Amino acid sequence: MLFYFSGTGNSKWIAKQIADNFHDKLYSIPDAISSNFVNFELAEDEKIGFVFPIYSWGVPPIVIDFLHSLSFGNTYHNNYLYFICCCGDETGLAPEQFIDALNAKGIKHNSAFSVIMPNNYVLLPGFDVDSHDVMTSKLAAAPTRINQIVEQINKGVDINDCYEGSMAWLKSKLIYPLFVKWGISPNKFCVGDNCNGCKRCERICPTHNIIVNEKPEWGKNCTSCLACYHTCPQNAIRYGRGTKNKGQYFHL
Repeated sequence: MLFYFSGTGNSKWIAKQIADNFHDKLYSIPDAISSNFVNFELAEDEKIGFVFPIYSWGVPPIVIDFLHSLSFGNTYHNNYLYFICCCGDETGLAPEQFIDALNAKGIKHNSAFSVIMPNNYVLLPGFDVDSHDVMTSKLAAAPTRINQIVEQINKGVDINDCYEGSMAWLKSKLIYPLFVKWGISPNKFCVGDNCNGCKRCERICPTHNIIVNEKPEWGKNCTSCLACYHTCPQNAIRYGRGTKNKGQYFHL
């Protein structure tokens, strides 16, 4: 079985490629949380997989929350477990953070991988989507990387193959906690006059946090995944002044 969290489609695409190769059942983490479907039974030799994006060189809090509540009951017998970090460039110490969370549950990991995909974070100054050339290059390289990962998982190897990048401790230990505290919030989301109330944002939100009554309204259960911003056909969704003149990206 394979659990995934995705906002703008990168991690969902990765998860689908992996699941198709192994004929695995895919489970959306937000859907599992909202339906309180957190108890699963494993077959004796069944592999367990996780795919999630990197949030400011850390693991998205929603993924950690899901892991805290996840249960395999008496069916877990050191089943082979892998996870894949989807990142724009680097993972920082996010893999260590996820491994620590697994260990706290008494669950052992076997392998960890990272896949570089197009950047989508646009909320802070200096952050924007990749140029067309960079985006195209990353997307072209991704299938080869997926094939490498599938081969390693198929062999059942124990490996940590994540690109953590430079100054990983500083980014993951200092910047990530600040991001979790101040950077995950619906408070600055708003829409311009060009919003036509199409409800695309309501449908695409993975946590069902948006309700459109003529104009979208954001609830408190926001993960700052930016699915709403990137999929708005009018480019009407804004985050204060942070998204002014910035691009959109969504992996279909």
